[in-house]
Amino acid sequence: MAKKIAPVEIALLIYPGCQLAAVHGLTDLFHIAERLFQRSNQRSKDVEHPMLRVSHVQFDAGSSSPPWADSAPDFVIVPPSLDGLPIGDAFAPIVTWLKDCHARGAVLASVCVGTFLLAQTGLLARRSATTHWSQTQLLAESFPEIHVDGDKLLIDDGDILTAGGLMAWPDLGLRIVDRLLGSAAMVATARFLLVDPPGREQRYYSAFSPKLNHGDKTILEIQHWLQKDSTRQPTIALMAQRAGLEERTFLRRFQKATGLRPTEYCQHLRVGKAREMLETSQQSFDQVAWKVGYEDAGSFRKIFVRLTGLSPGDYRKRFRTQSQDA
Repeated sequence: MAKKIAPVEIALLIYPGCQLAAVHGLTDLFHIAERLFQRSNQRSKDVEHPMLRVSHVQFDAGSSSPPWADSAPDFVIVPPSLDGLPIGDAFAPIVTWLKDCHARGAVLASVCVGTFLLAQTGLLARRSATTHWSQTQLLAESFPEIHVDGDKLLIDDGDILTAGGLMAWPDLGLRIVDRLLGSAAMVATARFLLVDPPGREQRYYSAFSPKLNHGDKTILEIQHWLQKDSTRQPTIALMAQRAGLEERTFLRRFQKATGLRPTEYCQHLRVGKAREMLETSQQSFDQVAWKVGYEDAGSFRKIFVRLTGLSPGDYRKRFRTQSQDA
């Protein structure tokens, strides 16, 4: 008998002027993905199958105490705006809710200028993010602490994802399907919808997706701290001190919450950053290793091969971007 598990809650935010096509399109995409996934796994009755539950969170301008303030989804997606930038005091309740959702372990995502809403939470500080190409300069000027990269269509930073143009929502949706249901479900969904599977998502099908909805607020804060600067090499003692826990207690709680020891967790974060550099730059692996926090490139090479199954050279040949081939 298949084990029953709680469905993954995906909340799509509806705010004044937002692109409803993205909201309804993503809703359809997730429903189709789950249907295809369940159909392909119907013979495996003893396997736990993730279930997706999509909701629309309505925000009305001028609402200071929205009825959805206590909801706690696993994913929150901010769609594009068709009516100017979603910034200012009128959006303060949304910003507060997004920060609260993130603090409780939700993964936040945005499309196009929806990134401006995420930027107002302060959670993108010292992170890379993208938005519509025409608004990258304004985003960088308005929020100088964000590393704005307008050349990328999609940036997956673990607990926060940002997608670029107005019609980048299929790319974001497929990336989330990839994370929740696997690469096969992502490709099947793209094929069914006659959408080209984005190359970035296919080559990141085994990318590290940290567990964030475990409920341990203390450990979640450490995860957020590590994610902001994955090149740091904190000791167990430093992490335990920051968490306000004894080392043995910290180790036990961290592994229980994340499924990994702190050292393994940091390795996954650094390999993720290294993958992106190998795909999008001409830097040597020694340079990449140094930039992600390893002085010994040979040691990091062994970790990279163990986690990806490919040597850095083979990975770059297989997954480099078109701009490198030009």
